[in-house]
Amino acid sequence: MSPILTVSWVALGIALVLYRVFQRRRSIQYIRGPQRLRSLLGHDYEMGLQDDIGDLEFKWFSEYGATWRTQGAFGTDHLMTADPKALQHIYHKSAYSYAKKPSNNHMSYLLGGPGIVWVQGEAHQRHRKIMNPAFSASHLKSFLPLFQRVTSKLVEKWKTELSTTPELFPIINTWFSRATLDIIGEAAFDFDYGGLGDDENNALSKAYHGIMQDIEYRLPKSVMLFRAIWDFLPEPILKLFKYMPIHPFTRMLALGRIYESYGKRILREKRLDVDAEKEVKNKDIMSILIKANASANEKTRLADEELMAEMFTLTFAGHETTASTISFIMYELAKHPEYQARMRGEVKAARAQMLASGGVDFTVEDLDNMPLCLNAIKETLRFHPIVTYLHRVACQDDVIPLSYPITSTTGETITEIPITKGQVIITSLAVYNRLPQVWGEDAHVWNPDRFNRIDTGKQTNVGVFANLMTFSAGIRGCIGWRFSVIETQAMLADLIETFQFKLPVGAENVKDPKQSEVQCAPSGITMIPLIRGKPELGPAIRLRISLAESD
Repeated sequence: MSPILTVSWVALGIALVLYRVFQRRRSIQYIRGPQRLRSLLGHDYEMGLQDDIGDLEFKWFSEYGATWRTQGAFGTDHLMTADPKALQHIYHKSAYSYAKKPSNNHMSYLLGGPGIVWVQGEAHQRHRKIMNPAFSASHLKSFLPLFQRVTSKLVEKWKTELSTTPELFPIINTWFSRATLDIIGEAAFDFDYGGLGDDENNALSKAYHGIMQDIEYRLPKSVMLFRAIWDFLPEPILKLFKYMPIHPFTRMLALGRIYESYGKRILREKRLDVDAEKEVKNKDIMSILIKANASANEKTRLADEELMAEMFTLTFAGHETTASTISFIMYELAKHPEYQARMRGEVKAARAQMLASGGVDFTVEDLDNMPLCLNAIKETLRFHPIVTYLHRVACQDDVIPLSYPITSTTGETITEIPITKGQVIITSLAVYNRLPQVWGEDAHVWNPDRFNRIDTGKQTNVGVFANLMTFSAGIRGCIGWRFSVIETQAMLADLIETFQFKLPVGAENVKDPKQSEVQCAPSGITMIPLIRGKPELGPAIRLRISLAESD
């Protein structure tokens, strides 16, 4: 029997005993939801088998409304919601009263260590306080020239290749990942990761590529059962799993060791450059973080292990998610060539006006005054969220309010849901981002022009950007969301002005999303792009690229 199965069955008895305790809690079985399954994994396994994210959630929303009940592992009842008031209550009003689910959160520890993504409660406050100075709006705007310089490097590489052929047909997300890796390396650490260098076998790029698919995509039942048991195990035991000599732990450990060789070098060099008593000359995020850490109360300082975890998190989250979003923007623009042409015209007009005024390159204000480009970013973040749902666990008894009442199993109207300590809530970011009540009746259509008619000020305040849930929300919202938005604005303007993006030959006439080449596949809580029917190729979006026509 495999080590996973052995540990699973030993702990299963404990889990079932604990479940009997949970059964005595206040039930939410009066909340309607999909039919219960005769499976230890409940609907969690089914959600992992969806072809595209939302296949099940959108169906459940249409049947039960914005809040419903699902079956978790070991028969537990989970409350799943996309309701704006419920999300606002959980992420904004209740602060740390809703914790991350242990089994999900421990994957963050195994992947990145004890960083800001993993820590909870007062420890999270401590991390956030140290990191906040490096993520102020004014400081992040200073990185714009870096974003433009790295994008220009990518532009020149593509233009060189196009000098000998009329069209390229690359896997664009790989290129964007290499570019954003270089951006985060310089912006966060003043370090050249070499993503766009001549060595296409860059060790760090290769180590990061496909990591979420490798550790989360289409997991076997035995692995899912093993991880479900983590919710019932103490933290010291969970930490030991990092060293289990089986997949996916070996994959995560290998990535950690590769990054550690970079991280220790960066941390050593940064410490030599930073003096807590003097002004920081280098404006990279790590220099500011180290200075803030050195100036903090000794009890609230981050240990070296925590600093290394922040470095890993910044590198991983700071390049892969942005690269995926930019890839999906280009994919949607290839599907909507008329909007792509309008955007190109907007960028060229803005460039002409900027140069006529004596400017050299776009400022953040210039980029903010390109509504077509900004709306395309907002709409793609809405339509293709990289993180599709998040788990939260109630730390105390509570009552969750609803914007949109639902009907109980007995036909009663429900406007709020009492819950008990320990209740698992799955917040569906993907469904919230498609709510017709919030985004319009065409919410399942990619249409950037919707943001010309939507007044987000009249909506229930939820997300940090455009009221979307894509960057999460509240005190645990993505600390780097402004960085990502400005980076995307800068890259998008230069790329769309220079190049034309088209779908693969023959894909232009495909209307059914299920027949399209790109599969928006679930991989744990995230979405990854795969070529439909060819997951072995890894995350991939292929587009035809040519030089844009000159005026």
